[in-house]
Amino acid sequence: MRLVKEIIIHCSATREGQDIPVETIKDWHINSRGWSDIGYHFYIELDGTIKKGRNIDRVGAHCKGHNRNSIGICYCGGVEADGKTPKDTRTQIQKESLLHVLKTLKAMYPDAIVYSHNEFANKACPSFDATEEYENI
Repeated sequence: MRLVKEIIIHCSATREGQDIPVETIKDWHINSRGWSDIGYHFYIELDGTIKKGRNIDRVGAHCKGHNRNSIGICYCGGVEADGKTPKDTRTQIQKESLLHVLKTLKAMYPDAIVYSHNEFANKACPSFDATEEYENI
């Protein structure tokens, strides 16, 4: 089992209410970026469905310089309907699903700290402060 120190939260940077399935994200990563697989370990669809991405035993491709010791979780959304303005677009069911995944991962990796992607990259992603929201789980 890999040493996991960080759990990094992302958004897909897609429009609020736009349903982008995990298969589309995987296609973007493989066919547009040339990666071997989807970069995230988990993806939370608009309806709250938790989809497995990369196997958690494999190094992800979601946060430059932090992939080796992290797990990446992405939720569908993160941008207003205008397609440009960052916004926490998580639905209540997405929030519940994200919390469920985080609690499960923290049980597996109790020393891992939850971070927002924007703490490591000059991006708005995940469009909310995941570090503060999940500091006590």
